[in-house]
Amino acid sequence: MIYVKGIEKFSWEGPTAITIGKFDGIHRGHELLVSKIHAQAIHEMAAVMVTFDHSPRVILGKEAKDDRNLVTAAERSMLLSKQGLDFLVELPFSDEIIHMEAEDFVAMLCERLHMKYLVVGDDFHFGYQGRGDVALLAQLSKRMGFTLEVIEKLKDASREISSSYVREEIRRGEIHHANELLGHPYFVWGEITHGNHIGTGMGLPTINILPPSDKLLPPFGVYVTTVEVEGRVYHGITDVGTKPTVADGKDVVVETHILDFSSNIYGETAMIRFFEYVRPEMKFDSLDALKRQIEQDKKRAVLFFKTQ
Repeated sequence: MIYVKGIEKFSWEGPTAITIGKFDGIHRGHELLVSKIHAQAIHEMAAVMVTFDHSPRVILGKEAKDDRNLVTAAERSMLLSKQGLDFLVELPFSDEIIHMEAEDFVAMLCERLHMKYLVVGDDFHFGYQGRGDVALLAQLSKRMGFTLEVIEKLKDASREISSSYVREEIRRGEIHHANELLGHPYFVWGEITHGNHIGTGMGLPTINILPPSDKLLPPFGVYVTTVEVEGRVYHGITDVGTKPTVADGKDVVVETHILDFSSNIYGETAMIRFFEYVRPEMKFDSLDALKRQIEQDKKRAVLFFKTQ
């Protein structure tokens, strides 16, 4: 996949099959859109996803909606790089883009990206103040010479699958259901940093990831996880929180004990995938009490993976 930041840097001269959106969480509905543009390869079209460098913040009265991301920009690029796209074109959410009329926006896609096929969901809106919709796209497709496909949003029971729905489930700690909506385990991805090494002193070494402030995390607590590092996947038990027993409770950390693993991997990049909630984060009276609880948590993780 070729990552293109800014439409003016796109240099492909052939026809393209495009899907477009915020893609602020790569869930099953997004994967369906990607599969549609892949199918256009039989017409020798490049598969292109068009998105934005950040999602617009939604203001409700004087309060701003919590717009923390299901995936960060780095995580999104990493995920999409595995989906066989030819290009990811990221547009700046600039004043020019914000105030661009809907028809001008589509014309830009046709002229700059050579769009010959476009697939969107049936609730897709675009252009200044979201005035453009699928009815306008149908008119423009005939005038501008591209094929339009509109798909119904996937549903979970009677509710449409959306990033907002996934966020709700993550905030509630409903990890299993969130994973079903996503079509893959929820994860945190980042560089492994040094902690205070207290776990090592207890014979339970851990790795730490400091998530960016705009990353949505599940409720503070302990989870059954896997850890992918250096191309290998291990079982783990992960605490999301501020480590109140051993730290000052200020920094939020994703701290993981990898089962049956002792290599030095500081500075490497790890993906922590969440599978099951175990217990809330607690402050223990002593390190011995903390160690006993972690040993119980490990047994929970071992049992979980034995039954999968």
